[in-house]
Amino acid sequence: MERVGKRNNSRLDEKFAMACSGISGPLALAIFSAVLGMFQFGFNTGVINSPGVHIKAFINETGDGEYSEAKVETLFSLAVSACLVGGMIGGLSGGWLADKFGRRQGLWYTQVFTIVGSILMGFCEMAGSYAMLFIGRFSIGISCGLFTGLAPLYISEVAPIDIRGGLGVVNQLAVTTGIFFSQVLGLEVVLGSRTLWPLLLALGGAVPSILQVILLPLNPESPRYLIITKGQEEAGRKALAKFSKSANPEAEFEEIRSSMDVGNQEKMSVIQLLKSKECRLPLLICVLMHLSQQLSGMVAIFYYSTTFFIGAGVEKERAQYATLGVGAIMMIMTLVTLPLMDRLGRRFLHLTGLGGIFICAILITIGQNLDREQEWVGYFIIFSTLLFVVFFAFGPGSIPWLITGEMFLQAPRPSAFAVATLVNWLANLGVGLLFPLMEQEISSYSFLPFAVITGILYVTLYVYLPETKGRSVEEISTLLTLPGAWLGSYNKRESAVKL
Repeated sequence: MERVGKRNNSRLDEKFAMACSGISGPLALAIFSAVLGMFQFGFNTGVINSPGVHIKAFINETGDGEYSEAKVETLFSLAVSACLVGGMIGGLSGGWLADKFGRRQGLWYTQVFTIVGSILMGFCEMAGSYAMLFIGRFSIGISCGLFTGLAPLYISEVAPIDIRGGLGVVNQLAVTTGIFFSQVLGLEVVLGSRTLWPLLLALGGAVPSILQVILLPLNPESPRYLIITKGQEEAGRKALAKFSKSANPEAEFEEIRSSMDVGNQEKMSVIQLLKSKECRLPLLICVLMHLSQQLSGMVAIFYYSTTFFIGAGVEKERAQYATLGVGAIMMIMTLVTLPLMDRLGRRFLHLTGLGGIFICAILITIGQNLDREQEWVGYFIIFSTLLFVVFFAFGPGSIPWLITGEMFLQAPRPSAFAVATLVNWLANLGVGLLFPLMEQEISSYSFLPFAVITGILYVTLYVYLPETKGRSVEEISTLLTLPGAWLGSYNKRESAVKL
C-alpha cells in the first residue's frame, strides 16, 4: 500500500510539472491579464484595514469632530460594506456581461467602475467628503464583483484540457497576492500614513486597471464563447491554436463541440434551478461551502485585523506588521495547496481547514479573556490568528469557488454560480457590518460566534460534501441523486470501501 501511495504521489507530481510546462506564451499572457482583476479584488479587500485609524479620523473631521465614537465606527463599517454591496451587484451581473459582450471584453468594460472608484477615493480627503469615499468603494465593489465572475470564467475557458484543473487555484493566488500588496503598501512608513492613505486607496485600482486595459486587447476571446455562444467556429479554432502549445488543437475543439451535445443545453434560470429536485442537494452543498468560507471569521481578519490586534493589547506598529503576516501567510499557503489539491482531495483539505479554524477561534477567544497587560497575551493572540489564516488558506479560501463548477452540468452551472456569488457576498457583507458591533458589545467573545458556526458547518459538510477529485461532473451529479443521497450515503459508502 505504501508503494502504491508513493507511486500515485509521483504521478501527481509529474502531472503537475507537465501542466506547468504546458502553458504557452499567449496563454500565460491571457492568464496574467485576467487575474489582474482578481488582484484588484484582493487589494481592495485588504486595503482599508491598515489605514483604518486615519480613515476614522478623517470621517470625524468632516463632522467637525462632533461625531460620537459609535457613529464613527458605524460610518467606517459602511465604508467597508459599500464595497460588498457593489460586489453583490457586480457578481450577479457578471454572467449577463459575459454572454452579452464576451469574457475578455466584459473584463475590459469593468475597468470603467474601477477607474471611477479610484478617482473618487483619491480625492475624497481633498474634497472633505466621506460620501465620495463611500461611492468610490461602491464603484470599486461593482468591478470586484464582476471580476469574481469574469476572470475565473475566462481562465477556465482558455486553459487547455490537461491543465485546466491546475489553473483553478491561480485566481485565489492573485487574490491573496493583492491582499498582501495592500498590506505592505498600507504600512505607516509606506502609504498608510495620515496624509497618503487616499493615494493608497486610489493606486490599488488605477495601476492594475490601466495595465489590464492595455493587455486585454492583445489576447483572443475565449474559444468556448466564440464556438458555443457566438457560433464562430473558425474564430474559435484560431483562438485555440494560439492558446495551445500543441501543434494540433483539434482534440480541444472536438471536446468543446461534444460538450454542446451533453444533456439539456437550454440555460436554466435561477428560479428553475431552485425548483429542480436534482439540483437541490448540490446547490445546498455549494451554499454551505460558501457560508463556511465567509462565516468562518476570516472576513473580520481581512477588514479589521489591525484594530483587532490593537484592541487585544498589541502596540500599533506591531499590529500593522501582524496584519502583514496575515497576507504573507495567505499567499504562501495558497502556493502550498496548489499541488495538494489533486493529491489530498477537496473534501480532506476543506474539512481539515474548518477543523483548524474552529480550534483557532477558540484559542483567540481564550486569549481575549486573558490579562491583556501581559505582553505574551498579545503574542498568543497574534499566533492564534496567524494559525487561523493557515487553516483558512488550506481549504476554505479557494475550494468553495472550485467545487461549485465541479458539481453542476453545463445548463444549470451559470445560475448555480449566480446563487453562490450572491450568498458569498451577502455573508461577507453581514460579517463586515456586524463585526464592529460584536467588538463593542461582546469584545472578549467576538470570535466565539465564528467558532460555533464553523463547528456546525463542519458537521454538516462532513455528512454531505463528496470528494470530487478525479471525478467528472456527470459522475458527481449521478452520485448526488442516488437513493439515500440526502442522508450522505455516498460518503458512508466510500468510507466502507476504504475500510
